Amino acid sequence: MNDRLLPTLIPAPLAAQEAGVAPATIRKWVQLGHLRPAGKSGRAHLFRLEDVFQAERTTRRATRRPAPPSP
Repeated sequence: MNDRLLPTLIPAPLAAQEAGVAPATIRKWVQLGHLRPAGKSGRAHLFRLEDVFQAERTTRRATRRPAPPSP
């Protein structure tokens, strides 16, 4: 028996819900190359949840502005 667990693939709307973003954000991350679909079900892209969280961390880090210097 294979002891390795296969990653669970989820559709974009569920991925967006889990990451706390809009479904349009998932599509934008794909368009910008921050997130890559791990599979398809019909025409729908499927994602690994860990990839979605990594994209969320990456984009939050990139958009975070540095704190102003203390006086």
